[in-house]
Amino acid sequence: MSVKFSAPLSIAALALLASPIFAQQPGPPPILREVSIAQRLNEPIPPEITFRDENGRTVRLGDYFGKKPIVLSLVYFDCPALCTEVLNGELRTMKAITLDLGKDFDAITVSFEPKDTAELAKAKRDVYAGQYGRPGARENWHFLTGDQPSIDALTQAVGFHYAYDSASRQYAHAAAILVLTPHGRIARYFYGVQYSGRDVRLGLVEASEGKIGTPTDHALLYCYQYDPATGKYGLIVMNVVRAAGVLTVLVLGIFMFVMFRRERNHPSGPPPVGVKVR
Repeated sequence: MSVKFSAPLSIAALALLASPIFAQQPGPPPILREVSIAQRLNEPIPPEITFRDENGRTVRLGDYFGKKPIVLSLVYFDCPALCTEVLNGELRTMKAITLDLGKDFDAITVSFEPKDTAELAKAKRDVYAGQYGRPGARENWHFLTGDQPSIDALTQAVGFHYAYDSASRQYAHAAAILVLTPHGRIARYFYGVQYSGRDVRLGLVEASEGKIGTPTDHALLYCYQYDPATGKYGLIVMNVVRAAGVLTVLVLGIFMFVMFRRERNHPSGPPPVGVKVR
């Protein structure tokens, strides 16, 4: 499934328009025409794509698959504005939900700037994992760098289209995070730099195929459905009506059962002949 969206790019447009290079241009710069996200829901990310981890070791994306759902973000590490906001929003959301990084899900942040180094990736990892503050964050929030062919393979697989502007020496790109299934399939896209804790939690629970989350989470997934156009979960009125109907029938059934038991244990009417009532 491939769906193309440009609405979230307004943030990237504002970031670029704030630059003196574009301040005198009427309307959005032409470079933004090259920037978009083409959703590829349920499509697999090739596990053989290789990157370098924070210690400079070569890793395959598939090395992180097969265990837990994954929050994936695409940024570059010396970005002056938007990428920091994406990571800050991701951090705020991960801190807000009760699911734990490392226990319930993993996180992977990949730089699409081939000049970024493992040393810079490690510095970013230490900052954000440190601010997350829960045990296991440094081991389970992976910051990766790579060469252009690997970057191209990943960005094409997730439908992340960006462009480099040589005049401003900045990248124009969208703001979003993704949720992957444990097996590396794209489950959800969440746009912007502020991500609803409820939506991200439901996305992780749904991507985990029922392996994480509470009964309340699974009940909410019955009443809420992901909308690809908005990148959010919306209420499904018919499912709420059905759930209310089932609950009503259940309550009536319990009431009738209790009344029937009470009637059997304490029958009404006149006592049998020969029985004295005191």
